[in-house]
Amino acid sequence: MAKTQAKIHVGRRKEAVARVILTPISGSTAADISINGKQFETFFANPIHREDVVRPLKATGQHGSYSVRANVVGGGTSGQAGAVRLGISRALVEINEEFKSVLRKEDLMTRDPRMVERKKYGHPKARKKFQFSKR
Repeated sequence: MAKTQAKIHVGRRKEAVARVILTPISGSTAADISINGKQFETFFANPIHREDVVRPLKATGQHGSYSVRANVVGGGTSGQAGAVRLGISRALVEINEEFKSVLRKEDLMTRDPRMVERKKYGHPKARKKFQFSKR
């Protein structure tokens, strides 16, 4: 019995963490993307987030040749989509090192460092200030 070469990688964005498992498709099985046990069309209702998830596969021409399973925790839908995207990109690079230059050119290999700024005391939000009253 042949062993399938599944690749597992972690992607992060904002507060979201995604563990992505990329499995090559064998024979008659169809390529599918499932996130937390759900089809990704139902998990990500927004088409922008769905397009974001499949960007690494389309950029490398591997869309339809790998089955993707992901477990995502934390964050919102935007952060989760970015985390899955980074996990897929890292797994593809582990499969084929030549994909790295293509994915780097599409800016899919760098982790987005932007995080929510903390709230400061004496302010209603991080930078917003209460209305100033002269009298």
